[in-house]
Amino acid sequence: MPTRLVVALVSAVLVAAACSRADGPSFDRASATTTSAPTTTTAPTTTTAPPPTTAPAGSLVGSRAPAVVSPRGIVVPVLGPDPAGVRVGTPCGATAVLGSGSPLAGAQVVLDAGHGGDEPGAVGRNNGLTEKVVNFEVTKHARAALERAGVSVVLTRTADYRMTLGARTRIATALKPRAFVSVHHNGDPDGPHDGPGSETYYQVGSADSKRLAGLLYEEIFKAMSQYRVAWVGDTDAGAKYRLNTRGGDYYGILRQAAGVPTSLVELAFITNGPEAELLARPDVQQVEGRAVATGILRYLNSGDPGSGYVEPYARTTPAGPGGGSSGCQDPAL
Repeated sequence: MPTRLVVALVSAVLVAAACSRADGPSFDRASATTTSAPTTTTAPTTTTAPPPTTAPAGSLVGSRAPAVVSPRGIVVPVLGPDPAGVRVGTPCGATAVLGSGSPLAGAQVVLDAGHGGDEPGAVGRNNGLTEKVVNFEVTKHARAALERAGVSVVLTRTADYRMTLGARTRIATALKPRAFVSVHHNGDPDGPHDGPGSETYYQVGSADSKRLAGLLYEEIFKAMSQYRVAWVGDTDAGAKYRLNTRGGDYYGILRQAAGVPTSLVELAFITNGPEAELLARPDVQQVEGRAVATGILRYLNSGDPGSGYVEPYARTTPAGPGGGSSGCQDPAL
């Protein structure tokens, strides 16, 4: 998520039409697995500082920005011009007209905190910790680490509200970042695991996405391995893909972001009691965020190939519900 969101008064927010958009299969179900410890290669930790990505808040009439930050801090993609400002896509997949806001010229990285609003994602056993909360905290820590390294970052979700898969990916495809990472925590493991059952998914047709996933897996696995808990995971944990019945990417966040190197990461199993207790700790959330940031920095700044790649077993169980527009209520823009 972005550098600093500029909040101003709404000069015009006109809801134009609430059009439901069919999104692909949800990625709300998590699944994590295990592999042997990956090989890690030292990589640069900084990159050239980018120009500011957010313009000052003001009138959007005549703006050609691909995305904007609304007066209330919501990041939305621009769909086209409007006499009163710009027509934008809302988090729930509807359209609205914004008269004022802060234009976003672009970003090197877009981070997506999975779930939100009335879609909590997986829930921690015993402590009731919700995935949406941990995902958001991790993305904020990752953004902070990336920005310290001079990388411009935009968050798809800037607070606790629901978003469709299409709304998330439209932000990424509008801004055309070098990397797009969707942060999640898993559920429904195969069983006990020797070490963290972390997983990263990549776009099956993208070598860049695969390398990104492999580097993220290395850093996440290494970071989580410092903790001694009763880990769980899937038998094919690692950096991998999942196909749909047509041979394309199963997860909508990967499929709909085609053209942008994307990875979906499942850092740990929040439904496992010992892991849920670990994930509730702010210091662990920071470790997770820094691991995500380090994997991204290595992707941006090095030629490291990544590791932890596995051949996934065939899955027939559909992903959990969520990510669609049915019943979705947009936040105030």
